[in-house]
Amino acid sequence: MAKNPETATQHGGKALGLFELIAMGVGGMIGGGIFSVLGLAVDISGHGAPAAFAIGSLIALAAGYSYVRLALAFRSDGASFTYLERAFPGHPNIAGVAGWTVVVGYVGTLALYAFTFGAYGADLLGRPDFPVLRMALSAAVLVFFMLVNLSGTRAAGRAEDLVVYAKILLLGVFATAGFMTIRPDYLRPVLDKGVSSVFMAGALIFVAYEGFQLITNAVCETRKPQRNVPRGIYGSIVITSLIYIALAIVGIGNLTVPELIAAEEYALAAAARPVLGEAGTVLVALAALLATSSAINATAFGAARMMAEMAREARMPRAFSFRRGNDVPWVAVVVLTGLALGFTLAGGLEVIAAFSSMTFLLVSIGVSIANFRLRARTQSRAGLIVLGLVLMVVTVLLLIVHLWQSSPAALVWIAVIYGAVVMMELLFSKRAPMRR
Repeated sequence: MAKNPETATQHGGKALGLFELIAMGVGGMIGGGIFSVLGLAVDISGHGAPAAFAIGSLIALAAGYSYVRLALAFRSDGASFTYLERAFPGHPNIAGVAGWTVVVGYVGTLALYAFTFGAYGADLLGRPDFPVLRMALSAAVLVFFMLVNLSGTRAAGRAEDLVVYAKILLLGVFATAGFMTIRPDYLRPVLDKGVSSVFMAGALIFVAYEGFQLITNAVCETRKPQRNVPRGIYGSIVITSLIYIALAIVGIGNLTVPELIAAEEYALAAAARPVLGEAGTVLVALAALLATSSAINATAFGAARMMAEMAREARMPRAFSFRRGNDVPWVAVVVLTGLALGFTLAGGLEVIAAFSSMTFLLVSIGVSIANFRLRARTQSRAGLIVLGLVLMVVTVLLLIVHLWQSSPAALVWIAVIYGAVVMMELLFSKRAPMRR
């Protein structure tokens, strides 16, 4: 059940303002995504990569509309779980499955961010082929931000401010310098691989916009949520979109398409070399470390509070709702970190990364459906909700088609993970002793 709107914002001492919310949203989105998906976007859409990122931003804004309206109507750390619970009161397993799915998706994204941090860190130290160093750095960043989150909401918010705005500054320096060295002939023709390739790439790189919904997990710790939550969500999406589009233009304007494709997950670092020389690759590597750090911090913050709310509603083990004196759900934070650490050290993150992207889209569709059912309460426009639903459904279909054509095994594993999530919810919902 959602908390009373009049008292909910007192929860956590209202420690988060607009700057912290934007930092959380931008930090959650500009994680490992842009540093690994630029090469993929160029591979699929060629010179149309900037347009693909623009399409991704439009889908994110469409999904963000429902998150904003529901967050203001039902102020709860449970976010998507709470919204579906209120939309389908007679079917608690719908909200439960969605909640478990989101949490598993968060574990995967935490692992992906930590893996990316370790890979860039090892490369920056000159040992990219030393897996033990990569694992050590991945583990260290997860543990560090676990301690930051255990320190309390204000510490997590301030850490996010510092890391995110430093990251934006570094990427801004790179983008500004990169525009000075763009070769116009590298940008033409714009749609060299056709219009359909742009939409396909937009569907596949949508994972780079995962993260803005973390703001809704912090609504109870937000000052003046009626004003700051919409500005935080829309503002973070717009800022992230502008950064992505600028970096994509700089990338394809300074390297040929084959060169960017060959660089794979290091495409952005490769694009920095002709702009600023070796200093450019170092700058991008530092930005990658900051990006993944802020994404880990923001994801752990939001996911732990969602787990705590689900535990309070008896949809997860009660221990996840245990809070310290500073109101931090410490058990949830520790468990999240431990699971992400296991995934990261295992190293097989390809299926988990694809699952995280699909999860965000499917849960966003569920949230939009919940908003449609509750539109009288949320005062939402049905036309905008339906438009967002159409965009997201098409995106999911495009993603499924791509996985079926390029990696059917990954699609099978994703289906297996979803099946396991459904079984976990159904089994747990029948275990009354655990729920008590």
